[in-house]
Amino acid sequence: MPLKETINEDVKAAMRAGNTARRDALRLLLAAIKQKEVDERVVLDDASVVAVIDKMIKQRRDSITQFEAAGRKELADAEKFEVDLLVAYMPASLSAGEIAAAVAAAIVETGAAAPGDMGKVMAVLKPRLAGRADMTDVSKQVKAALTK
Repeated sequence: MPLKETINEDVKAAMRAGNTARRDALRLLLAAIKQKEVDERVVLDDASVVAVIDKMIKQRRDSITQFEAAGRKELADAEKFEVDLLVAYMPASLSAGEIAAAVAAAIVETGAAAPGDMGKVMAVLKPRLAGRADMTDVSKQVKAALTK
């Protein structure tokens, strides 16, 4: 079943169970997916839905940091709940070894030899690792590998 349909079914299940927090968080996710579809005038596939979820997780984590700094524990807890819920829809994360292997393979594939070639390597890695690895960490690994 496509990821979008799974999320729709989970909204219905949350409604039947009377779990308003879960229902509301999933409705926010569906609204973000629908907004992306309307903006781009396409029907999102699973990879695009994962990208939307990943963006929402990053936004929530930023909010958590800001809420905790401001002493707003109740708001931070609500955001943490949403992050936990959203992470469940993400594909399995890659291990550090798998990421390192993908970085090494992309460097060989592109023939990158200097830090100036980082863009070429990231262009190859982004579609392969999207949703399965934190691209900030991947970028750091690529930079470290190219500066050796």
